[in-house]
Amino acid sequence: MSGEMDGAIATAGGRRAGLYERLIVDLDAAGARYRLMDHPPEGRTEVVSSLRGHDVAQAAKCLIVMVKIGKKRTRYVLAVVPGDARLDLEAVKELLEGTYAAFAGRDKAEELAGSPSGTVLPFSYHPRLELIADPALLRSPELFFNAARLDRSIALSTDDYLRLADPRLAPITTP
Repeated sequence: MSGEMDGAIATAGGRRAGLYERLIVDLDAAGARYRLMDHPPEGRTEVVSSLRGHDVAQAAKCLIVMVKIGKKRTRYVLAVVPGDARLDLEAVKELLEGTYAAFAGRDKAEELAGSPSGTVLPFSYHPRLELIADPALLRSPELFFNAARLDRSIALSTDDYLRLADPRLAPITTP
């Protein structure tokens, strides 16, 4: 799932749809098994998991990481981990053979993700955003995540997530 940098797509009427609409179009086109859930606006993993009625471990927590490769090169990673796990920045740095890793600033993260903090999708729609998922995320048959909106979530088949997102799988959480 890659394409225009801002995550928008042109609709039949020429109107530009947002990232949420683009995701739904992509999921439908691929025959993905998913369901939508409306809830009060919330972006914190633990709280929204409770609102959606599932264990926090089934949430796909999405974090944008900046990795420096030497002094002149920077790579960005969309790290997707279970909602009850902590991202291991050192593991991400080592995986990319970097010299430094840190969470990207909010403005940069939102620019690369195409959506506000708390609504980042576990899919990368930006060519500079590498997708890495922790294998522990795959323990559940369904993943839950905010759908580029604070008031709507998606429960997506884990098999379909793997097929459509095609993430690099690597252990990137702390034990």
